[in-house]
Amino acid sequence: MQKYNITGMSCAACSARVQKAVEAVSGVEECQVNLLTNSMRVLGNADKAAVINAVTAAGYGAVPADEKSGGNKDKNVFDGTQNTLKKRFIWSLAVLAVLMYVSMGHDMFSFPLPRVLEESRAAAGLTQMILSAAVMIINGRFFISGVKSAKHLSPNMDTLVSLGSFSSFAYSTAVLYKTVIVSEFSGKFYFESAAMILTLVTLGKMFEAKAKGKTADALESLKNLAPQTVTVIRDGAPETVNIKEVSAGDIIAVHPGESIAADGVLQNGSGAVDESALTGESLPVEKGEGDRVFSGTLNLSGYFEFKVTAAGGDTVLWEIIETVSDAAASKAPIAKIADKVAGVFVPAVLLISFIVALFWLILGYGVSTAIKFAVSVLVISCPCALGLATPVAVMVASGVGAKHGILFKNAAAIEHTGKADIAVLDKTGTVTAGAPAVTDVFSLCDEAKLLSAALSLEEKSEHPLAKAIVNYCRKRDVQGAPVENFANFTGGGVKGDINSRTVMAGSVKFVSESTGVPPQIAEKAREYAAAGKTPIVFAEGETLLGIIAVADEIKPEAKASIAALKRMGMRVVMLTGDNRLTALNIAKSAGIDEVYAGLLPVDKAAKIDELKQKHKVLMVGDGINDAPALTSADIGAAIGAGTDIAIESADIVLLRSNLTDLVTAVNLSRAAYKNIKQNLFWAFFYNAVCIPLAAGAMSPLGITLSPMIAAAAMSFSSVFVVSNALRLNLFKSYKIKNSGKPAENKVNITEAAKMKTIKIEGIMCAHCEARIKAALKAVAGVDEAEVSHESGTAKVKLSAPTDDETLRAAVETAGYKVIEIE
Repeated sequence: MQKYNITGMSCAACSARVQKAVEAVSGVEECQVNLLTNSMRVLGNADKAAVINAVTAAGYGAVPADEKSGGNKDKNVFDGTQNTLKKRFIWSLAVLAVLMYVSMGHDMFSFPLPRVLEESRAAAGLTQMILSAAVMIINGRFFISGVKSAKHLSPNMDTLVSLGSFSSFAYSTAVLYKTVIVSEFSGKFYFESAAMILTLVTLGKMFEAKAKGKTADALESLKNLAPQTVTVIRDGAPETVNIKEVSAGDIIAVHPGESIAADGVLQNGSGAVDESALTGESLPVEKGEGDRVFSGTLNLSGYFEFKVTAAGGDTVLWEIIETVSDAAASKAPIAKIADKVAGVFVPAVLLISFIVALFWLILGYGVSTAIKFAVSVLVISCPCALGLATPVAVMVASGVGAKHGILFKNAAAIEHTGKADIAVLDKTGTVTAGAPAVTDVFSLCDEAKLLSAALSLEEKSEHPLAKAIVNYCRKRDVQGAPVENFANFTGGGVKGDINSRTVMAGSVKFVSESTGVPPQIAEKAREYAAAGKTPIVFAEGETLLGIIAVADEIKPEAKASIAALKRMGMRVVMLTGDNRLTALNIAKSAGIDEVYAGLLPVDKAAKIDELKQKHKVLMVGDGINDAPALTSADIGAAIGAGTDIAIESADIVLLRSNLTDLVTAVNLSRAAYKNIKQNLFWAFFYNAVCIPLAAGAMSPLGITLSPMIAAAAMSFSSVFVVSNALRLNLFKSYKIKNSGKPAENKVNITEAAKMKTIKIEGIMCAHCEARIKAALKAVAGVDEAEVSHESGTAKVKLSAPTDDETLRAAVETAGYKVIEIE
């Protein structure tokens, strides 16, 4: 894809003209021109020189966009335009104030004037002409752009404004000459209109530029995350260098309170890192040796050094910036309507203006009246509103999405996500955590003995289920013992000698070959298996120690998020390659009614194609096997922790790997699409109503618009569109607070059930407090949570009935042990 910066565009007619010119170049497959960002994206193998020549021939300028770089970009590109417009407006206003005093102050309010101006209308007219000409010179850009565009047969908004202003000036000059020749005033001057039109349009453009600048705030905040200087360890000594001098392989030192400047892997030290700017996740992440860190994140506490793996434009932060930028620069499909109208809008307005002037002349109302209505038509018409209706909403929505950890890759994704009526979810890594965890411990002896034997034996195994058991035991500070004669039996289990006694672990069948398994124990194992869990039986010699069940558990937010999708009118389907029994149990727990199990990647894609025949499908997945389905779906959403190929195949990336963000993405898409439709409606409605009004259609009723009022209305129209899009910044992400319902839905419960105190073992510091607090607040029904490492307790305020086991599970999933819940 080729990217260009375009200069000279002022309205939708300009962008339409550029797009048409470039699409005619050989090798161009698709061209998208963005009026908001003054940028252009070209798909195909067209020669860059040919593209630039086509833009130049159309009357505009084009230069290849700057290549990505890791340093902070320059100040917001809109600032320069805004400052220039501000200066022009101030100078114009100062001259206009004098002009209005001379032209209207004396006649309407009897303001005093120099005697020569009071006694000579010719002198007064000459003064007005000079002042009006000064305003026209100050705002000469309108005339230069307007004439240049007309010369290339592509008239734009500047053509309309400059023609309207010049028409008023030329008519007034003619009246002035006539006044001088006949030595008496013989007509009305419109010099103040000529100047007022330019001043008001400049004011509108200034407000528009300011509003445009606000649409890029989210993108600018991302660009400013990475520091400009960093501390690099070279030859064993720290050295402060510019970020641009950092490359892969360097060792960077990070102190508490410092931002991380590049992507890398910790070599030594540790810290708590705030990654909220990248993922939207407010909970700090503990980092230790071997953990990855990312550019743009903040080290809250601790000192560490990391080896750079990616710097500058290769970092995850810059990839996010590029994604948001590309999305903002792309066009939503709905924008095609405005593009078609914009291509003929200005010529149509010029024709209407000519017809209006001719109409009033034929009716015998005189040149003055004809000029008034024709100029009003010219300056009230607003192609800018058409051109800005879609891109401002897209840019704000993409920025808001990035702030909440949601990356829309293009404008089409922003438009279509909210239109999906089916959400198809992969199981592993999407609905479930994607890694096995211990769910149940059924002990036939002292539990500490069972866990000690399990840790000792499973530490020798590389099986994923064994790692789940080891992690479970380590979190509870279980102590193991040396194992001798360890043996692994594929498909069965493991054996080993602990303190000269043979200990085994595995399936019921494997253990029963050496030790008798009572029917009640075998039945317990079958219960676990029926629930989609994998039971592992442990025995020491002839004695059964117990059963540990392991399963890939559903994510804490999955059930509430799926319920929210259903309430939004979406049908939720789960596709998985896993066996049907496990899939049905997971689906039941998550609240999914429709399941397709045992599917290969090609089967998933085929199922998506089948659903697409009657529905708009949103597919969510995280693995390589999901890539075909993500590509096949109308909208593909990749879980951020998923594989690169899945992320590349998707239209949306959910950085936090959290299904609540899917709900947020759908809601944001719907809000953005609604905003775009509002903007387009206003743009069409405004022009459809105001052009006839400016032409004098209501004059029989005494309702007319002067050119000055028309200019003010035109300026307001563009500002209205941009300001309406900025309302998207008020968008709130979906939060789980009670029973899976949105935050605004409250459930009344008794005062006695509103507070619970949880005694917890293992809370050591403030980071432990933050981790437990986040885990509890993610539980449906928990409104507030206060955690203290000094008292070892968590006090929970509930907004809906919540059982103790759910609270216990949340705390223990976070890695701590619950002693008691009161």
